[in-house]
Amino acid sequence: MGERKTREGVVVSDAMQKTRVVKVERMYRHRQYERVVRVSKKLKAHDETNESRVGDRVLIEETRPLSKEKRWRIRSILTRAS
Repeated sequence: MGERKTREGVVVSDAMQKTRVVKVERMYRHRQYERVVRVSKKLKAHDETNESRVGDRVLIEETRPLSKEKRWRIRSILTRAS
């Protein structure tokens, strides 16, 4: 079995219990126009201890489906929101 996918993102919502909405941004160069394109995605991630807050930079990893939309788990908090 391979490594689990990991993504780095910023917590944008902590309104739910044990769930955080994490915004993950990626940048790539457009093939035809060669312009840098920034794409973001909001992923729901499990936070067992309700530790993270809005603005925290977190590392999330892929996991088995935990609910209808939740397929990620917060592995660690990289930086706290000031």
